[in-house]
Amino acid sequence: MSKVLKIKKGADIKLVGGAEKILADAPMPSTVAVKPTDFEGITPKLVVKVGDEVKAGSTLFYSKDNDQIKFASPVSGEIAEVKRGAKRVIQEIIIVADKETKYEDFGVSNPSSDSREAIIEKLCKSGVWPFIKQRPYDVVAKPSDQAKAIFISAFDSAPLAPDNDFIVHGQAATFQKGIDVLAKLAEVHLTVNNAAKADGAFLQAKNVKLHSVEGPHPAGNVGVHIHHFAPISKGEVVWTIKPQDVLAIGKLFETGKYDATRVVAVAGAQVKTPKYFRTIQGVNLKTLLDGNLTEGNNRIISGNVLTGEKVTLDGYLGFYDCVVTVIPEGGEAQMFGWITPNPSKFSISRALVSWMSPNKKYNLDANMNGEERPFVVTEEYDKVFPFDIYPVQLVKAIMVDDIELMENLGIYEVAPEDFALCETVCTSKIPTQTIVRNGLAMLREEMS
Repeated sequence: MSKVLKIKKGADIKLVGGAEKILADAPMPSTVAVKPTDFEGITPKLVVKVGDEVKAGSTLFYSKDNDQIKFASPVSGEIAEVKRGAKRVIQEIIIVADKETKYEDFGVSNPSSDSREAIIEKLCKSGVWPFIKQRPYDVVAKPSDQAKAIFISAFDSAPLAPDNDFIVHGQAATFQKGIDVLAKLAEVHLTVNNAAKADGAFLQAKNVKLHSVEGPHPAGNVGVHIHHFAPISKGEVVWTIKPQDVLAIGKLFETGKYDATRVVAVAGAQVKTPKYFRTIQGVNLKTLLDGNLTEGNNRIISGNVLTGEKVTLDGYLGFYDCVVTVIPEGGEAQMFGWITPNPSKFSISRALVSWMSPNKKYNLDANMNGEERPFVVTEEYDKVFPFDIYPVQLVKAIMVDDIELMENLGIYEVAPEDFALCETVCTSKIPTQTIVRNGLAMLREEMS
């Protein structure tokens, strides 16, 4: 293991409603959905229509720009609806799930004896490839690229994030199989938070470079690990993947099946019984939340409170999400507004008394406490941004479409999630994640 990296810049936002380490089997959902909107930069080309029967692993659509990248059904069943939005953009492909799942057979194989080309072909054909994303641009990786490295973060430091040690426990052999597959594609880096407490599946993994990172959020962000252990230069590519998706790759090579089983943490102040559920990727959220929510005006989020997507109770779990968070919507009028000296409010500055209680857990709502204002230069971003990058200057370079300055300021190394805390603490209420996403999209278009 390399030397422990200690992150000082950042902030842990501790919220009530963390998921208890209890794993329950959720009922089989009546419907699941695959959302092309989850895949930035992908223009989908449908290969199914309403009424078609599919199996788990059957291709639903592929990338119009690269037909090698396929997206598969997580269940067997019937295509019930293809929802479209403005300009007929495909929003969701909804599948009525069979009670007993039938699978496409992609064949059992041993990664140690398979060629790199054969492994990539199998990952693409089965629909597992989209689990692998790339930096720069934070998009689905190109199978034709030769990655400098593959990074896996074994811990998530975001508020109410799932515990990967708990999720992966007991699946060391399958996780190792997934690692063995990835190791044929590039050098694998695996990062844990605390080597003394990390699960054996991570600590005993072979064919990896093991790192340890400590500190506040975003210490668990894979972008932080890349920045410190394998910085990206122009023209280089680094791939990333999450631990549960490594398990999916391992299962594919062990069984020949695309197993879309996913352990999801259901958490937040508005959840009556926060815990973990074993379910299916793309599950209808009503399956996990029905009867388990406190009454009131709730904000349901697929993902965490910093980077997740607002959804409805009838919505579906995002492709890359492993947590569903429910918090109060907020918006009620407050006497004296945000300046009220309320001890239940949180701030990283000393403007509020929260700094005196660093271990206190808060019941925060979705209220922004103001609207977007002139973008003033402060040191707020620097306090929570553990990169050797000037965050304010980078955001401003994106806002004025200065590509050369964006490159010089390090845009190739970052993703929107790396700016989530900057957006949270921003006095000017600047939507930094959206700005960074737009900047990456512009750069990708320029380089294509």
